[in-house]
Amino acid sequence: MAAKKKIPKASKHRLMIFGTLSIILMGYFLFTLINYTMNISKLKEEQKQLKQELTELKDDAEDLSTVIQKLKDPDYVARYARENYLYSKNGEYIIKIEEKPEKKETTKKANNNYQYYIGGSVICMVGIFLYILKRK
Repeated sequence: MAAKKKIPKASKHRLMIFGTLSIILMGYFLFTLINYTMNISKLKEEQKQLKQELTELKDDAEDLSTVIQKLKDPDYVARYARENYLYSKNGEYIIKIEEKPEKKETTKKANNNYQYYIGGSVICMVGIFLYILKRK
């Protein structure tokens, strides 16, 4: 029969303290890693949106430059004023037909608060680990 070695209480106490500390540090590092990963993904998404907005602004700038060229023509300016500001030539009548306003779609952005879920799961893991250590 093999005799069981008795582990001193001081060793158990030291193992419990350092084990708990290491679990807490691993949880913190895991939380930090996931937090930075999520921040990077958010920044990449924001960069993608900003690039799209930049291309739209460049297109708008090209459109505005063509409008500037058109506004240098007096015939175009006269026609533009008649159409948009209801000016008329002598003997003309103005009849305005209103268009129905377009409905704009609203988009809701999902609020990603994964940080709270990860933090809660790390705290639960530490609590379970401490419970297991106390039972032994």
